[in-house]
Amino acid sequence: MQPGITLLYRLFAFLLLSAAMIAQERHAPVDLSGVATAGWLQFAHDGQHSALSGTPADPLSQIQWHTPMDLAPQYTTYNGNEVLLIHYGSPLVTRSNTVIVPVKTGAAGGFRVDALAGADGSLKWSATTDYILPPVQQYVSTPVFGPALTATRVYFPGAGGTVYFRDDPDVAGGTSGQLVFYGLSNYQANPAAYDASVIINTPLTMDQQGDLFFGFIVQGTTPVPLQSGIARIDATGEGSWASATSTSGDPSMTEVALNSAPALSPDQTVVYVVASNGASGYLVALNAQTLAPMARATLLDPKSGEPAELDDDSSASPTIGPDGDVYYGVLENPFGENNDRGWLLHFDATLSVVKAPGAFGWDDTASIVPSSLVPSYQGKSTYLVMTKYNNYIGVGTGDGMNRIAILDPNGTETDAVTGETVMKEVLTILGPTPDPAGGVKEWCINSTAVDMGGGAILANSEDGKLYRWDLKTNTFSESIVLTTGLGEAYTPTLIGSDGMVYAINNATLFAVGSNPIRP
Repeated sequence: MQPGITLLYRLFAFLLLSAAMIAQERHAPVDLSGVATAGWLQFAHDGQHSALSGTPADPLSQIQWHTPMDLAPQYTTYNGNEVLLIHYGSPLVTRSNTVIVPVKTGAAGGFRVDALAGADGSLKWSATTDYILPPVQQYVSTPVFGPALTATRVYFPGAGGTVYFRDDPDVAGGTSGQLVFYGLSNYQANPAAYDASVIINTPLTMDQQGDLFFGFIVQGTTPVPLQSGIARIDATGEGSWASATSTSGDPSMTEVALNSAPALSPDQTVVYVVASNGASGYLVALNAQTLAPMARATLLDPKSGEPAELDDDSSASPTIGPDGDVYYGVLENPFGENNDRGWLLHFDATLSVVKAPGAFGWDDTASIVPSSLVPSYQGKSTYLVMTKYNNYIGVGTGDGMNRIAILDPNGTETDAVTGETVMKEVLTILGPTPDPAGGVKEWCINSTAVDMGGGAILANSEDGKLYRWDLKTNTFSESIVLTTGLGEAYTPTLIGSDGMVYAINNATLFAVGSNPIRP
């Protein structure tokens, strides 16, 4: 396009986006209808990454069953402690209660997908994939291998930027196939060239119509010229893509941020992605049908005004509130300015209004909490935001008093560490287990399940325990020991279709509930 035409197009797109979001706020400021459906179909439950469960969680009475998520976990000694530097992909649960488990099979990669019965963990079927991990630097956590579900199909990444699918995930036999966003015939003409160059680098995200979104990187050249960016495969299998450069309008952008799953507006018309050059970048709004750019916001440190750091060791994804507001966690710049806590940046749906950030954002995807679940809350917000609230010891003034928190997205207070205006704390709760290094053990979560029926948060800690945080009493009303504890990359918690609670600790997926112990 000519520059003048491009400018007019962007202005028109922005006006359409603004009008749509204003209408949405007037007529449906809080729409949680999607959470009433059983199942956990993608990372953080849904396309908005709300982590809201309409199925009440079981009591944390006992471990019902467990299964490995990593057949060759690679442990590292860091600051004298053994740690496991990997971001495990989220398990998923079908509406008929089949658990889809992404399993790492080798030391440096190799993956398969296991389908297990939610009742007892018995194997229904297993499928291997030729997926190749994105390259990362030493001491950067192994990236996410993240599948997604519809009501009738499971999708998971393959080599060459391809996506495998398997129909009828609840039964032992089902049709399988392969989808390619740049054309299956193109891939089949020279699979080796694409396998060597194109890599999916985010979890898969699905919209309610069955359309699939994901980020990919391109290294070298391909027979069909591709550039790193975002791909879309619609429910019929037709693919399209847009480069990180074109979507952001910045030629220095080289990828959709590693591990950052695309997120969808509540009405499914806008997809939000993070364009990155490996160090900094933009939050971008795209037309969910055409991937045409609609708006962008530069990701800035709220205190210094410098570009916020987008670190490949993060697994933060955007969260979209019921009112369309967008939340995204970044690392501070300069490093240590905020005790390595980063910031939870906050924008309106059009990305034109920058709102007060959360005081913690590093490697975390915020969860949405209806304000009705917090009886002590007296403000006007219809929903609140849940995030971990670690304060890392040894960085800046960090004291190791690591918490999780409920924040008011429309209330503010002065942050004690930086003096900046941040989202107001509604509830916080301190981790209960002392850390020999000082403070308490931190929360090893990158998304945390919200139990709407029970008014609680299900949170996983590096002390090896899973906790129920009761939002009525602001106490840990239940806990259960999963392992002896291990420092590791952050992992999600989720709630199954029957109320089973799932948490990952030390390379193992644990199913926790209240029924008698199963074999």
